[in-house]
Amino acid sequence: MSTAVTTRPVITGWSAVSPHGIGADALAEGLRTQRSTAAPVDTARWKVPASRAHLVPGFETREVLGKKGTRSMDRVTGLAVAAVGSLLDRPGAVRESETGERAALVLATTTGSAASMMDFTRSSLEGARPYDVDPAVMPNAVMNCAAGQCAIWYGIKGPNTTLAGGRAAGLLSLNYATRLLSTGRADTVLCAAAEEYSAARYWLERHSRGPEAPGVALGEGAAVLLVQPAAAVTPERPALAEVLAVRTRVATGNRARPALQACVRSALEAAGVTGDDVWAASPSDAPGLLGHLEREVLGEICGTEALERVPAVGRLGDVSAASGSFQIAMVLATAAGTPSAAERVALITSADRDGSLACAVLKLLDRR
Repeated sequence: MSTAVTTRPVITGWSAVSPHGIGADALAEGLRTQRSTAAPVDTARWKVPASRAHLVPGFETREVLGKKGTRSMDRVTGLAVAAVGSLLDRPGAVRESETGERAALVLATTTGSAASMMDFTRSSLEGARPYDVDPAVMPNAVMNCAAGQCAIWYGIKGPNTTLAGGRAAGLLSLNYATRLLSTGRADTVLCAAAEEYSAARYWLERHSRGPEAPGVALGEGAAVLLVQPAAAVTPERPALAEVLAVRTRVATGNRARPALQACVRSALEAAGVTGDDVWAASPSDAPGLLGHLEREVLGEICGTEALERVPAVGRLGDVSAASGSFQIAMVLATAAGTPSAAERVALITSADRDGSLACAVLKLLDRR
């Protein structure tokens, strides 16, 4: 692998709001101690049967973000705004370049807030007249509400994009971020992903997942990466990883395995590395057979040892659209505490039941 000065985009920061708590340090510590985040769900509050889930502990939007501007903010928006804020508040942040006219935001999601969409529709059907709805709640029913609120809260005035891609959305948003930088549309991209827990999501998953993975507990949270050109690196914001390649495919059923294999090999070829060069491989832990297939393909190409070096994203529950961003965050957190990971390669994959497949290849950089 070449050691020449890179012109590829780099990740210079990350943070998260996860079932381990708020902030990058909380996630890193949770991974280090291997603490379980699954807990019984308050059935009275969430209106679901007795079950377990991986919720962000004690997360109440108005308590975390304050009362101003949050009265009608839904949960997925609160998670996204809190995650972006935790990144911008970390040591080394440069608000002048990480917000403003030349900063972009890309947010990965499944549908936005399913709970807000269903609640708004229900109020229209149950009211005396179809238009007897709370206008303050209407923005929450729009898929790009969370991304818009992040931009408003922090003055991010560049391109603002929401990508609805299910489990693959996190890696799709990273690919989109690199394109924004390469085309000169932005100088900095905050690449985020968010997924909330709600009764609406619980029932949607329960009725659509099928019999192959009925017991997988849902998770929630948001993760955000700061993606910049290599020339933007500073001592305060050192490069954590270089984005070598992102590739995608679409396939379902018995075509998924060869398509995923082709996707991974295409990404490795574009990055100029081989499966033997991969230090850590992180699958998206899709529930059921698809998740097993993903691990098998990565084991064949990269070796089983690579699959064991970073905690599985499934430890956070099924975080769906946020999984790709959490996978990268978990790779970076693990690499930070593993000196031997410097200058090594990490491979991250996503596989969604609707057919979206994605693979990203990162080069982990020496931060010393």
